[in-house]
Amino acid sequence: MFNIMVVEDDADLRKMMESVLRHNGYRPLLAEDGEDALRLLESEQADLIISDVMMPNMDGFELTELLRQSNYNMPILMVTVKDSYADKQRGFLAGVDDYMVKPIDINEMILRVRALLRRAQIANEHRLRVGETLLDFDALLVSSPAGEATLPQKEFYLLFKLLSYPGKIFTRQQLLDEIWGMDSTTDERTVDVHINRLRDRFKTSPDFEIVTVRGLGYKAVPK
Repeated sequence: MFNIMVVEDDADLRKMMESVLRHNGYRPLLAEDGEDALRLLESEQADLIISDVMMPNMDGFELTELLRQSNYNMPILMVTVKDSYADKQRGFLAGVDDYMVKPIDINEMILRVRALLRRAQIANEHRLRVGETLLDFDALLVSSPAGEATLPQKEFYLLFKLLSYPGKIFTRQQLLDEIWGMDSTTDERTVDVHINRLRDRFKTSPDFEIVTVRGLGYKAVPK
C-alpha cells in the first residue's frame, strides 16, 4: 500500500482528500502545513505528497525546496489557486512534479496520483519496457529483438519521456524546457530534428510509433 501525504490547511478539503485516497486503496498521512509535514516525515515514509501552496508557517514552495535539498525524491503534486506561469515556473524549479488548480476534480487527482507513482517507479528502476523494446536510462540503451542501439543523450531522453506517457501530447516547448532546460537558447526546431531522427531509427519498430499532432506537438503511441 502506498502512503500519500496530504499537506493542506483547509480541514474540509483535507478530510475529503483523505476519504477519497483511502477509498482508492492508499494510506493517507495528514499534515496541516509544511512544518507539520516535516515533523511527520521524521516517523513516516511518504511515497507521494499532495501539497497546497498557500499555508501558514511554511508554504508548499518552501516545503518542496527543503525536501529536495534534503534528498527526498518522492513525487510532489501541488494544488493551488495560483495559475500564472511565474508561479508554476517557481514550483517546477523548486522540484514540483505536477500541478492542479483549485477547485480540483477529485477523480482527476486520483488519476494524477496513479500516473506520478507509476513514473516514480520507472525512474527508480531506470528502465522502461514497451512491448519487446527495453529502454535502459543509465546506459542510454534501447534493446529489442531487432538489436541494440546506444542513443545520443538528448534523443534518448526525448524517447524515454514520450514512451513514459503513452498517448499523452507534449508541445515542442514542453519537450524543449524539460530535455534542454528552461534557460536553453535552443529553439523548437531542434525538437523536430531529434523527433525525425528517432522516427528514422525506429520506423520499423513493432512496439511504438511517434505521432505528430498537428498544431499541438508529439505523442508516442504503442502499437
